Amino acid sequence: MVRSQHDDPDIPVSVTANDLDRVARNELKTLTTDNAERVARHLAMAAMLIDDDPELAHQHALSAARRAGRIGVVRETLAITAYETGDYALALRELRTHRRITGSNDQLPLMVDSERGVGRPERALELGRSVDRATLSPSVRVALSIAMSGARLDLGQPELALAELQVPELDPHRAFEWSPELFAAQAEVLEELKRADEASVWRKRAEVASAALAERSGEYEAETVEVFEILEVDDEEDSAVEPTEADDNRGAELDDDVLLDDATDIDGAGDDAADNDMIEEDSTTAESTTDEETLYDATAGQEK
Repeated sequence: MVRSQHDDPDIPVSVTANDLDRVARNELKTLTTDNAERVARHLAMAAMLIDDDPELAHQHALSAARRAGRIGVVRETLAITAYETGDYALALRELRTHRRITGSNDQLPLMVDSERGVGRPERALELGRSVDRATLSPSVRVALSIAMSGARLDLGQPELALAELQVPELDPHRAFEWSPELFAAQAEVLEELKRADEASVWRKRAEVASAALAERSGEYEAETVEVFEILEVDDEEDSAVEPTEADDNRGAELDDDVLLDDATDIDGAGDDAADNDMIEEDSTTAESTTDEETLYDATAGQEK
């Protein structure tokens, strides 16, 4: 069986394997040295291009998958680039494969969103409920809550959409790296519910938290959860956001006057699986192999 033609996109000579995250590079150690280098460079290009040119990033991800289809980070990258190009069916297939290979639920929110993308919000909700949220990291739990809330909105259920967002991380007195997106999602649902005043408050919270994170980006290691204390926000405009050295898990206390003067805090508890795989052209073996019983032509986007 031979894969359909796929032309590898060019890689600038300045891009090396070292441009790929160290953790991702470690996953490529099972490949031959030359193959690992090539795959790493394609993955690095995908990461560099994903925001500005997702189509080209996807081509690099496809090239990496042709050479290392059994590596988790490769399938994960292919899924993410497919999602960014709007190919939700491919993204979902690749995310399922990544989950099977790695046993990780870290991309569960993207799987839920991909189910939404193919027009199956009910399946999205079912998938999201299949995992105990207490086993997820805070950032994944927040992303899952936002995806589940979106599925509720797809079904015309704004009240339930609001309930999906009531996770411990939705704390009006603390700001974490995931806070801007979570606060913005809360504001969106409140708008749907015609609660404009509350929506405005949460939107301001999202803006302030986002500004704080942008100001301090790059000053902490990637693994560090960033926590900020909002000292003062004028009624006319947001201002003066400073970082705090508070414990990462505890968060930083925020000034009530900054975020909610007379709106009501909304608290609650939000903590309440055959895939089509790509044909692998892995240089570590002398012949092509298939990952499952079916072959997936990633270039054509069709099953054979």
